[in-house]
Amino acid sequence: MIVCLDTNIVIYLVEVNAVWTPKADARLVRLRAAGDDVAVSDAARLECLTKPLAAGNAVDVAAYRDFFANPLVRMLPVTAAVWERAALVGATFQLKPLDSVHLATAIEHGCGLFLTNDADLSRCTSIPVEILT
Repeated sequence: MIVCLDTNIVIYLVEVNAVWTPKADARLVRLRAAGDDVAVSDAARLECLTKPLAAGNAVDVAAYRDFFANPLVRMLPVTAAVWERAALVGATFQLKPLDSVHLATAIEHGCGLFLTNDADLSRCTSIPVEILT
């Protein structure tokens, strides 16, 4: 199965957060042990890099670029079909545009699970959504 990670999960994996980083790391270990592939929407690159670029934080920028270049992370392109699906997802489940893009990317690329820490995204019933706890 392909598991698509939301931006907040990527942030937990790259930046140190005393509460969430260990939980995200442990969940990824279990996913990989089960033979699942990890994927991320290209839109996550935008969300992850914006703050460290604005702050001039070269360390975090490099860490995110390394994450996105990791061969164990499948990058999912945001295609025209994704944009169309995102509009439908947003309209149907009343989600923010970028959240809709992440979910639509996972759906269009055949992911079997979307992992997030945003409970609002569980309103989307077009793909199983797991809330990191």
